[in-house]
Amino acid sequence: MTTDLDRTALVAAARESIAKGSKSFAAASTLFDPATRERAWLLYAWCRRCDDIADGQDHGHTMSRVDDAPARLAEMRAMTEAALAGEVVGDPAFDGLRVVAAETAMPARWPRDLIAGFQLDADEWRPRSEDDLYRYCYHVAGVVGCMMAVVMGVPPTDDATLDRACDLGLAFQLSNIARDLDEDDRAGRCYLPVDWLVEMDMPPGEVLKPHFRPRLAILGQRLATRAAAFEASARIGTRALSLRSAWAVLSAANIYGAIGRTVAARGATAWDRRVTTSKAQKVGFIASAGWQAVRRHALYDEAPRDTALWKRPKD
Repeated sequence: MTTDLDRTALVAAARESIAKGSKSFAAASTLFDPATRERAWLLYAWCRRCDDIADGQDHGHTMSRVDDAPARLAEMRAMTEAALAGEVVGDPAFDGLRVVAAETAMPARWPRDLIAGFQLDADEWRPRSEDDLYRYCYHVAGVVGCMMAVVMGVPPTDDATLDRACDLGLAFQLSNIARDLDEDDRAGRCYLPVDWLVEMDMPPGEVLKPHFRPRLAILGQRLATRAAAFEASARIGTRALSLRSAWAVLSAANIYGAIGRTVAARGATAWDRRVTTSKAQKVGFIASAGWQAVRRHALYDEAPRDTALWKRPKD
C-alpha cells in the first residue's frame, strides 16, 4: 500500500521526469485537474523510463544502440509485472505505474503491449507494409493513448472512446517518425514500410542521401497526411472528456499536429534541422485548444469512426 507521503514523492519524481523529457507534454499536462495531472505524470514517467532503458537514453536524449537489449527488456518486463501485481518495485517510475494501475483499474494488457513495442525495436523489426507500420505505432504510442484515456476517467470498457484515444497516439507517432527519419537512420532504424521504399525505388539504409531527398519528401508528406487523418478522428473523442481533459488533449494535438504539418511543408529540407515548436507557438496552440475544447461538441460531429482507419487490436 502506498502512503500519501510515498505517493507525493513519486509524483514529484514524475513531474521532474516530464519536465526533462517533453516540454510539449509538460505544457499540456498543466491543463488537467490536479488528480488527473498527477496520474498523467506518473504514467508518463513510467513510459519515459521504459523508453530510456530500451534505448540507453536519458529522458529521451542521446539514443544509441545497446548491446544488451534482451537483458534490458527482461528487466523492464519483470519490474512492470511486479508493479501490476501491486508490489513495491523500488524504482519511482515503476512504482508510479503501480499507483496508476491501482487507481484507474487499467487493464494489464496495455502496459504489456507497450513493452511488446520495445521488443520489436530490440529485435530490429522493420515494417513491410503500411499495416505493419500502424501495428508498431499502436504498440509504442496508440496504447499509451488508451492508458491516458483511463487516467482521464474513461472507463476501460468504453471501446468507442478508447479507439479515438488510440488514434491520437497513432497520429503523434506518425508525426514523430516523419520528423525523426534522420535521427532514426543514424541509430540504424527505419520505420518507413518496405513497400513504400520499393515504390519509391529507395534502398534501405540510403533514404537520407541527398539524391533521394525529393522522394523522401513525398513519404514525409504521406506520413503527415496519415497522421492528420488519425488526429481528426481523435478530436471527435474529446466530446467524451471533461472540459479540462479535452483542453489538454487538444493542446497536445495542436502541438504535435504542427510537427507533421511542418515536415510536410518543408519538403526535401525537412531534415536539415529538427522540427520543433517554440514556446510562443505552444502558448498559441494551447490558447486555441481552449476555444476548441469549449466548442468541441459543435466543432466535432459525433460521426462514426472512419472504417478505413486502422483499428487497434482488442484480443
